[in-house]
Amino acid sequence: MAYYRRSGHVPPKRHTQHRSSDGDLHHEELMGEGGFSSDSSLLYHRGVPSAIVDATPWDPPDQTLTENRPLLPRHLQLHALAGDDWKAVDAVTGRRLVLGNADVRISYVVAGQPSPLYRDAVGDECVYVESGSATIETVFGTLRASAGHYVVIPRSTTHRWLPDGSEPLRLYMIEASSHIAPPKRYLSRYGQFLEHAPFCERDLRGPGEPVPADGEDVEVLVRHRGVDGITGTRYVYATHPFDVVGWDGCLYPYTFDIADFEPITGRVHQPPPVHQVFEGDGFVICNFVPRKVDYHPLSVPVPYYHSNVASDEVMFYCGGSYEARKGSGIAQGSVSLHPGGHSHGPQPSAIERSLGTEFFDELAVMVDTFRPLALGEGGLAAEDPAYAWTWAGRGPS
Repeated sequence: MAYYRRSGHVPPKRHTQHRSSDGDLHHEELMGEGGFSSDSSLLYHRGVPSAIVDATPWDPPDQTLTENRPLLPRHLQLHALAGDDWKAVDAVTGRRLVLGNADVRISYVVAGQPSPLYRDAVGDECVYVESGSATIETVFGTLRASAGHYVVIPRSTTHRWLPDGSEPLRLYMIEASSHIAPPKRYLSRYGQFLEHAPFCERDLRGPGEPVPADGEDVEVLVRHRGVDGITGTRYVYATHPFDVVGWDGCLYPYTFDIADFEPITGRVHQPPPVHQVFEGDGFVICNFVPRKVDYHPLSVPVPYYHSNVASDEVMFYCGGSYEARKGSGIAQGSVSLHPGGHSHGPQPSAIERSLGTEFFDELAVMVDTFRPLALGEGGLAAEDPAYAWTWAGRGPS
């Protein structure tokens, strides 16, 4: 994270005794990135954070990936993945894998039940809340999230999702194999947001004060690396992981409201990097928000055709009306996959229709990857097979 936070009760100097009012010694835990050489936080537990009393295998949701072959642009209708039983689904065990590679996996879930305690030991998670609202309880404290919020959860943060239950909680989950952070070009050499960045520290909301929880023999599901890919373990802890009385440091979960992203515009069409919000190893995350568009008198507001020679482009349409895709069946809840090696751009009718437009009322989250993406079981189940042929207006002969 770009800046230091302190919450709850911590001793005046790190790695020194910290006792409760009853004289009990708290247990200090360092949670850090990069093997003691990057951002970290120190958490103070009432119990021993390593004290497990049982461990059994746990199978995460289906992680099977199928190659995108023949190489096609794809339209995935994620709302088709939600059944009438969403009230019985939770945000951990109910997620469906849509796309993935070795660097990042994208899942989707529609949930109504509290999730089990969960820890992703593979990498950070960046979760976009499409609709609904929830409380996210974490070892650091509690976050609140609702439609339009990103929730960034560092690797190995124990947490659980508690939907409000009044409407389906729809989550678009970007699961990294690395850390997720604001782009380096937005930051000073010491980590402060620079003036040209489209958001800043004031827009990032960390957790509230820790509220220590009691409990014995508490289960936590852990997603982690295995010999042949991603696997899982079910731990049972002697005491509750949320027994933290205080913490400080620069590593913690936070939320960011997409409405606080200040779009960068110009006289002619701006390239996707101006929409970037986060990055990880092997991928970037961008968002397209409502904005004034190109104001050159001869501008073409929709994107020009382009070949992704270095990346696969994944666009999740989560609000408004996306001008470049009108006439293709794209709607809210759609995902388009435009793979490297395929030239893509607006639907032909969208180009003339966009001329003279001054404002785009659209909302979309884009993930660009630098290694090819394969289709998960959720992506295969949600595919619209007609999409690839919409530019030509006819299917294969």
